[in-house]
Amino acid sequence: MRKLLYLSLELMMLTTLVFLTSCATQVETTDPSQPTRYAGNRFDVDYSARLPKFLDTGGKKIVLVDPNVHAWGAYDANGELIRAGIATAGSTVCPPDAHDTNSCLTGVGTFHITGLGDETCYSRKYANGLMPYCMYFNNGEALHGSPDNIVVDDNVSHGCVRMRIPDAMWMRYHFAQVGTKVIVVPYQ
Repeated sequence: MRKLLYLSLELMMLTTLVFLTSCATQVETTDPSQPTRYAGNRFDVDYSARLPKFLDTGGKKIVLVDPNVHAWGAYDANGELIRAGIATAGSTVCPPDAHDTNSCLTGVGTFHITGLGDETCYSRKYANGLMPYCMYFNNGEALHGSPDNIVVDDNVSHGCVRMRIPDAMWMRYHFAQVGTKVIVVPYQ
């Protein structure tokens, strides 16, 4: 039964990925230092322009999330921003399906990735919501992929950091590891 559930989830995710990637054209680049660009839709924005080009990373890879500018950035061990994208962080007012009425702001500070998931990752707290390519960093909060219609230039999540599914897949398989530092900038 569990295997059937996972196969169903995997089929749903593959269908969603095909649909989502067909709605926008990813402008490919062979240079990983160039920002990911999506042509012909609302994501045709250079999110790297919203973030510092360099950070003192202490010789380690870092993921920076800035909820004030709704962007995430991946910095290599040399401190260079190598990829960036839209980030929908936690809201000051919890969505209606939240289990409590407290703030749903994403935790701010310095964290480390503690767990990694694949395309079948889902929320155990919010109606088994799909969280493909999840990367847990703060007591159940995660960086994860979400459908484009809920990855917006605003902070409206339950506390996780929503990313576009192709960006989350890239980060999960080409950048993040257990132990990778995640810095969430304080809200202003």
